[in-house]
Amino acid sequence: QLHVVESGGGLVQPGGSLRLSCAGSGISFSSRNMGWYRQAPGKQRELVAVITTAGITNYVDSVKGRFTISRDNPKNTLSLQMNSLKSEDTAVYYCNPVPAHSWGQGTQVIVSS
Repeated sequence: QLHVVESGGGLVQPGGSLRLSCAGSGISFSSRNMGWYRQAPGKQRELVAVITTAGITNYVDSVKGRFTISRDNPKNTLSLQMNSLKSEDTAVYYCNPVPAHSWGQGTQVIVSS
């Protein structure tokens, strides 16, 4: 059974950076297309970054050039480097396969001055 634990969120000023991490058990991240999702207050959860089994990455337009998704296969972890953060990036961030299976607790990111 899939179990993921996200970490690395926090409060950051606009223009700042954060690096999110996700540790997983129950599946091999390298065998699935993996993604970072986020859910902002009052909005639906959205997929913001994907890394395929072949290592190809894709991003929603709003984060292109600012976010970088990566995967460490031996450690079975997924990361999201977030730079030039904006207030609209404020959300709870989740990692999961694409399509999603079962959600973890997520990690809260707040971008505010």
